[in-house]
Amino acid sequence: MDPDFLNVFTQPPAVNQFLAENVIAQGEKKKLIKPTSRNNPKLEELQLLLIDWINATLKEEHIVVKSLEEDVYDGLVLHHLLENLGSLKLDVDKIALTEKKQRQKLSVILEAVAKCLQLEESQLKWSVESILSKDLLSTLHLLVAIAKHFEPNLAMPSNVQVETITIENTSRGLKTATAMEYITENKENSEAQSKDDAFDELFSRAPDKLDAVKKVFLQFVNQHVGKLGLSVKDIESQFADGVILLLLIGQLEGYFLNLRDFFLTPASTTEMLHNVNLALDLLTDGGLLNFSVNSE
Repeated sequence: MDPDFLNVFTQPPAVNQFLAENVIAQGEKKKLIKPTSRNNPKLEELQLLLIDWINATLKEEHIVVKSLEEDVYDGLVLHHLLENLGSLKLDVDKIALTEKKQRQKLSVILEAVAKCLQLEESQLKWSVESILSKDLLSTLHLLVAIAKHFEPNLAMPSNVQVETITIENTSRGLKTATAMEYITENKENSEAQSKDDAFDELFSRAPDKLDAVKKVFLQFVNQHVGKLGLSVKDIESQFADGVILLLLIGQLEGYFLNLRDFFLTPASTTEMLHNVNLALDLLTDGGLLNFSVNSE
């Protein structure tokens, strides 16, 4: 018998509680935080911080959140939060009383969040259904993403991780799997990677000099890609799809990249990520990149 199938019997309290509260249809898969992880002090600290942050943000609206699971699911708090933080005017009713109206409202709100945070569907760690079903894991991922975007200086605890259990209703029965999942940034790795980084110092201590540094980089880039008849005016936007980066590496290293190896005019996020991953591989192979970089 498949060992994964037997996992369902190794976590009876979690599984039985979950199944008592949720109906998992054939072929459906759901994930929840294991009960033992809910007592994690750092998880509790994160929840209290988010609650205090929401209440402080919505103080003038006389909205008080006591539980992230019970008070966020219907979209009311999220609606007010986005209007206050991002001045977003959402074409939805303030109060949605029926489940149908709540689902419609959440759909509009979460679509606005994804657009504002520039996230592709594959990057989302929440959904209308998971938020509506009061799923704490999804709710935390959503609120942390919103907070990081609109309040980057909010002092969230780092390295908050939980053990999750995923339950899938397969044709052979229930199948479970456990995993560790980070909710906030794993700074132990990132700090080790960027220790004493000059650009971190620049961003934190001399942001007024950032434009001058950008100009120097633009001159450097254009000096080399200009030989190909290209011109870069904005580093953030024009480097996003990996094309300029690949061509720049080729110019600096003195070789020609085969056009079959990358997408010269990428038409999707997948093609852009392919280009960026290729560029990172080239830099790593050349000994120029000795720490991990998230291609996304």
